[in-house]
Amino acid sequence: MSSTEGAAATLGEAERRALLDLARASIRHGLAEHSPQPVDPLDYPPALREPRAAFVTLNRNGQLRGCIGHLEACQALVQDVAENAFSAAFRDPRFPPLRDEEIEGLEVHISILSPPEPLSVTSEADLLQQMRPGIDGLILEEGPHRGTFLPAVWESLPDPKRFLLHLKQKAGLPPAYWSDTIRVSRYTALAFGD
Repeated sequence: MSSTEGAAATLGEAERRALLDLARASIRHGLAEHSPQPVDPLDYPPALREPRAAFVTLNRNGQLRGCIGHLEACQALVQDVAENAFSAAFRDPRFPPLRDEEIEGLEVHISILSPPEPLSVTSEADLLQQMRPGIDGLILEEGPHRGTFLPAVWESLPDPKRFLLHLKQKAGLPPAYWSDTIRVSRYTALAFGD
């Protein structure tokens, strides 16, 4: 377990609640000001100031409403959450920007990622054997094509073959595509929501 993964796993209930509150505040700030909630990491506990990668997923009425994040740590966790919450609400290209009336019933979920770990795979069958359903998030890269599924996606795609097929499609690759130059990494995530 990396130090980042260990630190994420030790977030207490108060720290998780602080991140969820910050995500909601950033969305409300976005509705009013058209920008993410400004954040000073020094206003938060040390564990939330560490550079970490996070995704913010929004659901409404049981349906995805936005999901944006970073695969690698690039800033303090609190800044990452504030920016990704805003982007999930207003910049996810799959959805129109969130409207005021959609705040009611909006579910916020945060996933804090471990650093990606490259996998050495010799074939698609080898990759399928190495996949850990319900545990791994995967990153698939081939040339300019890149896609990821968070570990939470296993809930809707529990079969490894279907998981991989849909991930290829998300990356812009044909379902039957495979080559010796595909790069695959996996990561785990501490996921929580309200």
